[in-house]
Amino acid sequence: MEKDLLELLKKMLYSDPEKKKGREGLEVDQIEPDSPHGIYVYDFNKEKWILRQVSGEPQLPWGDGYYAIYFDNAKCPACRSYDNYWYPFVKLFGKLFSNVNYVVVLCDWFSRECYSEAASGAFKKFDVHASPTTIFLSVNGGEVKGKNEVSGVKKIDELLSLLTDFIQKHR
Repeated sequence: MEKDLLELLKKMLYSDPEKKKGREGLEVDQIEPDSPHGIYVYDFNKEKWILRQVSGEPQLPWGDGYYAIYFDNAKCPACRSYDNYWYPFVKLFGKLFSNVNYVVVLCDWFSRECYSEAASGAFKKFDVHASPTTIFLSVNGGEVKGKNEVSGVKKIDELLSLLTDFIQKHR
């Protein structure tokens, strides 16, 4: 009981739910553990991550093409390590794959601790229970035609290989 009380006190003192809710359209250079929860997409023209969706049912995928989706838990130490590879990978190699949508789904801890209905719903929709998890999707005619899910920290060369192999397999 003492531990529960201490945890509740920490939440009251150190977390600001309003800050975590965010607003759709928010642009950030990189998504950080204290960024608003939600579904982000990378915009290569602006070189920014755009908070695409916070509320409602997750609109993911939203159209035809390929998707590389990073399910990120703000309280996950392995995710902080993965950030060191994911974000440089997207910036360095993302434009080589012009038909790939790079997406980050951010919550504090899966769907259990999340200030975004859409992000929480995405964790549930894709049945993600490990972090970090990256899911590659191929969507054609509004239907998912291919899916590959990988868990754990992947380095830049591994991400490049995984994405290249996935696209070649699902052309």
